[in-house]
Amino acid sequence: MTLSDIWLFLQQGVLSGLVTGSVYALLAIAIVAVFKTTDVPNFAQGEIFMAGGYIALMLLAANLSYALVIPLTLVAVAAIAAVFQRVVMERVTQSKGVGVQFVIATLGLAYTLKGLVRQTGLGDTPRSLPSLFPSDPVMIGDAALTWLDIAIFVTSVVTMVLIYLMFNKTRIGKAMRAVGMNPRAAQIVGIRLSRIRMMVWALSGLISALAALLITPKILITPDIAHIAILAYAAAIVGGFNSLPGAVLGGLIVGVIENLVGLFISTNAIVVAPFLAILVTLIVRPQGILGGALQVKKV
Repeated sequence: MTLSDIWLFLQQGVLSGLVTGSVYALLAIAIVAVFKTTDVPNFAQGEIFMAGGYIALMLLAANLSYALVIPLTLVAVAAIAAVFQRVVMERVTQSKGVGVQFVIATLGLAYTLKGLVRQTGLGDTPRSLPSLFPSDPVMIGDAALTWLDIAIFVTSVVTMVLIYLMFNKTRIGKAMRAVGMNPRAAQIVGIRLSRIRMMVWALSGLISALAALLITPKILITPDIAHIAILAYAAAIVGGFNSLPGAVLGGLIVGVIENLVGLFISTNAIVVAPFLAILVTLIVRPQGILGGALQVKKV
């Protein structure tokens, strides 16, 4: 391999990694937002993502235009997540449930969504959403991307900026942060915990649906596509499980590492790369790159 080949692979791996990593970052944000608010890792995040892809697929099969499919998919998946939180998670909270019960509840949602998809018959054949963008290559340096890749990255970055502004500039966002920092203190000052938790779950569902709409024109949709959540969890762990900026950074790092490993080592080694990133992070900096000092919450 010549130096020019190495330089080409570096450019292609980094740019392609930023595209896929931006989607991992969105899913990692959804995971971290729920965890920061409820202290519960949502093991159904991948299936919520999968539901977004299949809902969009069903709406397109009903001959609806993309102009309707996109908002309807976002609203439907957000509603699924919000209803689950209100009907299941909130009742577990009221019954003084412990952590393992919350985790089992999210696993129940995961298997329910996967089972419902299989019952529709759509899961029998791998499919993908049609792309809204041309497949013409766009050269950036020596690397080649498509207009879809650029749209994925730009949309993801804009979404992350909007999420940042929401959490830091709006009353609802500040209330979500307060609940994540100290639920009892937030309740004392008049914040309704159940309402905020439901809104956080709805937000995580909306973000997951958006991630599905962005990436499924590039990959096939199957009931097992939920495994992409493993990469989002890797992103959250690498960046810091209690940090939204860390989730973004972790997503981009995992995406770049995944692509560079595929180009320089082997495509078979891609599945190992995220787990190695997790192991290295847990050894060197267990709280993640932007996780900050380990803290104990006061209640």
